[in-house]
Amino acid sequence: MPWQQVYDPLNNAVLSTLFAAIPVVVLLGGLAFLRLSAHVAALSGLASALLVSILVFHMPASMALTTAGFGALFGLLPIGWIVLNIIFLYQLTKDKGYFQVLQDSIANVTEDRRLQLLMIAFAFGAFFEGAAGFGTPVAVTGAILIGLGFSPLAASGLSLIANTAPVAYGALGTPVITLAKVTGLDELALSAMVGRQLPFFSLLVPFWLIWAFSGWKGVKGIFPAILVTAVSFAVPQFLISNYHGPMLVDVGSAMISMLCLYLFLKVWQPREIWRTTKLRGHESDSGPEGDSRTTFTRHDSSLVVRAWIPWIILTVFVFAWGFPVVKDALNGSTRQVVIAADGTRSETKVPYAWDGLTKLDFPIPGLNEMVVKVPPVVAKPVHEKAVYSLNWLSATGSGIFLSAIVAGLFMGYSPLGLFRKYLGTIHLVRYSLITIAAMLALGFVTRYSGTDATLGLAFAYTGALYPFFGTMLGWLGVALTGSDTASNVLFGGLQRITSEQLGLNPVLMAAANSSGGVMGKMIDAQSIVVASTATRWYGHEGDILRYVFWHSLVLAGLVGLVVMLQAYVPPFTHMVVVAAGNAVAH
Repeated sequence: MPWQQVYDPLNNAVLSTLFAAIPVVVLLGGLAFLRLSAHVAALSGLASALLVSILVFHMPASMALTTAGFGALFGLLPIGWIVLNIIFLYQLTKDKGYFQVLQDSIANVTEDRRLQLLMIAFAFGAFFEGAAGFGTPVAVTGAILIGLGFSPLAASGLSLIANTAPVAYGALGTPVITLAKVTGLDELALSAMVGRQLPFFSLLVPFWLIWAFSGWKGVKGIFPAILVTAVSFAVPQFLISNYHGPMLVDVGSAMISMLCLYLFLKVWQPREIWRTTKLRGHESDSGPEGDSRTTFTRHDSSLVVRAWIPWIILTVFVFAWGFPVVKDALNGSTRQVVIAADGTRSETKVPYAWDGLTKLDFPIPGLNEMVVKVPPVVAKPVHEKAVYSLNWLSATGSGIFLSAIVAGLFMGYSPLGLFRKYLGTIHLVRYSLITIAAMLALGFVTRYSGTDATLGLAFAYTGALYPFFGTMLGWLGVALTGSDTASNVLFGGLQRITSEQLGLNPVLMAAANSSGGVMGKMIDAQSIVVASTATRWYGHEGDILRYVFWHSLVLAGLVGLVVMLQAYVPPFTHMVVVAAGNAVAH
């Protein structure tokens, strides 16, 4: 029998909201203040989420436990599968000495740590966000930065800060595409609106990143390079999102930004080279020579090329796996557009021989379409689907795994050597996998029990300040779920309904959910665990959270202020791309 969500089970909005917040407080408090191990904090948060959902929100116990299992499966595939295979590739390159060569080649472009951050954490990370998303950019850039000699906190925290402005267009535009489906609003209008919010932060984040690492003195020393990186990313981001659509925004902008920075560094270098790898405020000497001078070997160009080939292979596989046409083919079918005589277009599925073998959908018994979302979270009652897709071939992690196998064979590993190294990698990341599974289980329990919707509704009571708090709702959604896509699914409908009730443009507020959400990416527990695993700093997740939390909160608040200006203050109001009356469903 279906179970209907209740958003105020205690008949007191304040008390219900406080109880709904308990799992978040337990999880983040355990990490940040009690200094619990990540897997212990995650399991504690999951236990509290189950208790609140069952005892306070009256979700049937069997349904709550099933939801937790569903979430844990999703945590292992696709998220954990990505982390495992990225670390596998990193271990392969490290043990063969190729990673040292790659490190030297980057350092020989510039030894300055600030410039390395711009190139790797911001621009290269944005490329991987656009191609794959779901933790891939933090895993890749964190591993590279730690290999370059950055301190674990710097490699982790700065990778998370850098992975913000590109997130709304991650995985070939998946968050915006999903937002359009959830809200019924025009996809290009949403893409354009997000593209009129985030470019402000694409200009800001590179400066913020370097300031967080080295302070204002550090920013001043490489101001021209930061400006080149920021402008060459923000301008394409605006143009592609407004005039092409969401799919290639990050990939195109990142490639242009990397190329512009590389060419600029051919003709310009800072007067002082900063070799410190520790975060400002976390070392005794924060000056230009804060770390001991490291000598980077100049290698033969053929060896440098060989060192880069494993990462080029990774890029090719991840980029290919991101395209819908490739993903469909790997899943066993293709889509064919049929145009009828009257001009009506329809899509049909054309199966391949392997259809049903590479993608298996399992409706979760006792959960699929058994949870009913009701107004005011949605316009009309909706039965929540719960289908686990075992897309073992088309998952991004599978592309990374295959790229690691190809790269490993290229580097001279035997099949047996690859197998042994893979077993060692599983042992290395075992606690991280447990943590990610528990984190996603917690997120799924809060979603299906309705506790996250209760938190969201609290933001909807803010009246004229809703543009600000609605943006912060997107931030909260990503902090809870670990995904801008999931946050858009969770709160996209609520944003449209609330904005229409308040006389605000629904396109503006739906886009604000995604734009505000990107700043929550750096504090979601899933991303923090990915960062700690990539930098081999497991057990210090609380340190990472404490470092990035205020950056996340302040940046999210700034996004909220931009949205407030776009809602009420000319000429910012002219940036709203579609009037409320024209934002219609397809």
